[in-house]
Amino acid sequence: MNRFLILIFILIANLSIAQQKRSYTTTRISQEPNIDGVIEESAWGSDNWEGDFTQREPHDGAAPSQPTFFKVLYSNDFIYVAIKAIDNSADSIDSRLVRSDNIDGDVVAVHFDSYYDKRTSFSFFLSAAGVKTDILFSNNGNNEDENWNPIWYAKTSIDSNGWYAEMKIPLSQLRFSKTENKVWGFEVLRHLYRLDETSLWQPISRKESGWVYNFGELRGIADLKPKRIIEIAPYATAGVETYKAEEGPYNDGVDFLYGLGVDGKIGITNDFVLDFTINPDFGQVEADPSEVNLSAFETYQREQRPFFIEGKNITDFNISGGEGGESARDNLFYSRRIGRSPQYYPSADYVDFPRNTKIIAALKLSGKTKNGLSVGIIESVTREEVAATTTNDKEEFMAVEPLTNYFVARVQKDINQGNTVVGGVITSVNRNIEDETLNFLPKSAISAGLDFEQYWKNRTYFLRVSTVGSFISGDTSAMLDRQYASQRYYQRPDANYVSIDSTSTNMSGYGGDIAIGKQTESGWSYNLRFSTRSPGLSINDIGFIKQADRMMSVGTIGYNFTEPTRLYRNISTGISVWNGWDYGGKTIFSGFFLWHRTRFSNYYSLSLNSMTEVNRHDNYHLRGGPAFYLPGTSSFRANLESNTTKRFYLDVGTSQNWGYNNSSRRIGVDLGFTYRPTDALELAFHPNFSYSRNELQYVDQFYANGNTDYVLANIEQKTLFLRFMVDYSISPSLTIQYYGAPFISSGNYSDFKSVDNPNAANYNDRFHSFTDKEIFYDESTEVYTVDANGDGTVDYGFGNPNFNFKEFQSNLVLRWEFTPGSMLFFVWSQNRMHGDGFGTFTFSDNMERLFTTYPHDIIMVKLSYRFF
Repeated sequence: MNRFLILIFILIANLSIAQQKRSYTTTRISQEPNIDGVIEESAWGSDNWEGDFTQREPHDGAAPSQPTFFKVLYSNDFIYVAIKAIDNSADSIDSRLVRSDNIDGDVVAVHFDSYYDKRTSFSFFLSAAGVKTDILFSNNGNNEDENWNPIWYAKTSIDSNGWYAEMKIPLSQLRFSKTENKVWGFEVLRHLYRLDETSLWQPISRKESGWVYNFGELRGIADLKPKRIIEIAPYATAGVETYKAEEGPYNDGVDFLYGLGVDGKIGITNDFVLDFTINPDFGQVEADPSEVNLSAFETYQREQRPFFIEGKNITDFNISGGEGGESARDNLFYSRRIGRSPQYYPSADYVDFPRNTKIIAALKLSGKTKNGLSVGIIESVTREEVAATTTNDKEEFMAVEPLTNYFVARVQKDINQGNTVVGGVITSVNRNIEDETLNFLPKSAISAGLDFEQYWKNRTYFLRVSTVGSFISGDTSAMLDRQYASQRYYQRPDANYVSIDSTSTNMSGYGGDIAIGKQTESGWSYNLRFSTRSPGLSINDIGFIKQADRMMSVGTIGYNFTEPTRLYRNISTGISVWNGWDYGGKTIFSGFFLWHRTRFSNYYSLSLNSMTEVNRHDNYHLRGGPAFYLPGTSSFRANLESNTTKRFYLDVGTSQNWGYNNSSRRIGVDLGFTYRPTDALELAFHPNFSYSRNELQYVDQFYANGNTDYVLANIEQKTLFLRFMVDYSISPSLTIQYYGAPFISSGNYSDFKSVDNPNAANYNDRFHSFTDKEIFYDESTEVYTVDANGDGTVDYGFGNPNFNFKEFQSNLVLRWEFTPGSMLFFVWSQNRMHGDGFGTFTFSDNMERLFTTYPHDIIMVKLSYRFF
């Protein structure tokens, strides 16, 4: 009993240990140093240089292999930082020249928690090659905004004793209070690339939870008034778009492109900044990756537009904890809804259809007060889009997307030094629908959420609770569309807790999530989570949800070995177990996931994971039909990565998936080759090939003989995806990037079958494979006809679903930051697309068809100048 009590006391003591706070006192100067990377000015002097760093990785708490010293000064308008990165092997300093915000090689960084809320950090990274990266950390470092784009200045130099960095950071880029004697959270970091070693001025053990909360302190800043930021960046674009001309009055093969607009930032108060964009242009943004989506669900696409990426964490509100799985991306705000492709396509002989909905203007207000209140607001208006149509030589103009207003407001309040956080969010979409053809869209969509976070023991233990609700209204056709939508399928015949209401003019729903656990980078981590979304939860007017009508419990436990040995640098391993139910109480899935990752002492990495899922009563497989009992699956993935600090490294992975009852099979192989022949040039090639077979691929459904026939088939699909990337950096501010990606996917259907008893215990009793006397194929029309009851009469028919899809996407971008914040872009993008119904995969034939297809080219120049 005494030994047990001793162990308990030791555990409590360990949980209570926190690193002692270090403090650095800065000095005000009247004459600023010259920022040239050579630390010779008298302002730097020889006194008050701080050092004594501590390793965080790989040897937590050990002395670093190389010493580092720094000094911080300030004036009325700037913070100045000088860092001496001493290195007794100066010829091994890795000074990789890459694009700004894509930092690599030896790096130093300074972090300022100028709010001193112990949750937010304005961080400035600088490589030995002089490449800058800036990141805004929030939520104690759990969220990283890599698209924060402040104005600051930096230079570096290298000599036989190491390398040196000088930074000049305008105080207008930071947020702080009016107090006379300020205390800021503060950290200095150094990363030694060849040893993959990270050391810190303020020791932060990997056993500690969180990042910003554990910073040291910066003192000595006095009588300093906050600076209001004012930045205006007008821009102009010009270009030409060429494509294959089409018959008819539209699309003659050449379009000339031009545009004017303005972006800006204005400090409304000391704490809040208003970002705005008028007539925005996103021509330099990469295209979405190619895919063939055979499911009923929308594909989630990554946001790449700068205005919506920067500060994204402020308006983020994940409704299911965001801890992996299909629900990880479900969010009340999905910014890709703003400026989306118009949702109505008119029927006519010829159509001139707008590619995207034009954003008239967008505003974003964000900031945080000294009392811990953070606010993020987005307001955006998109114009009505009109398509020109011609039928029988008569031209008409039809609305394809209404004038729409999008609004998001997010607030959070830190309490008890950030150990308690409460918050809320509200979103709304309002459409001005004046054309009956657009009545399938809700006129109004509102969603709201509340969240609560509580942390204990130096933020090692946590409790998170959130709840959301939605309400949409509009024409009865809009509500019918949402009831029939793939997120819920109210028409399911076996769902006795929902039903179609053709008279309804509104829909409401709710969801929630609760999680409790322990989080740390070293040792044990674990959590339990339960989430729910009611069938009526509808947030896809401005948010993203893949499936409603589900409840889910997840338990996760893992262990991180962070102390290096002769064999490995670190190991992470663990397991997750989950169960899911619909709102009728039926179990719709159960499964578990095992993972293991080892970083070896030679810097190679091996990742292994395995997943098994059973009890798969899929409410969505028959797309409005009854639940189908899918066989369980088991999968395995292995990935080996060589030493990424070398000029050439390799990434090899394979994935395997087996469906029970031999119902499906998938094999995937992906490779990655990266080579850096010089510090300024990087070449990468990533081929990926997959083969899959699925006996239960959904084809279509038909009403015949008083019943609905759900038709499935066996599909064999082969997909090849090749990615080529070239990055060439002439200087940190002048770079050239090229991306090219051929994509080929073929699908061959066979063994068509109808569903008999979708929940039969015996797998083969769930469907009936059509015989040669029941299904017929006409090669001249490429149509299958089915005599379902054998009476000699055709009951229904469908086209040959075989496909062969080919696409090539390429993007060449020259980016020149000729002064801080001011850019010149030259962009050439090309797309080639071809499809047919052969269903066969032949590499040479597919590539020939692809590259003989007429290309769609866009060549653009964009110039923006940032006044500040």
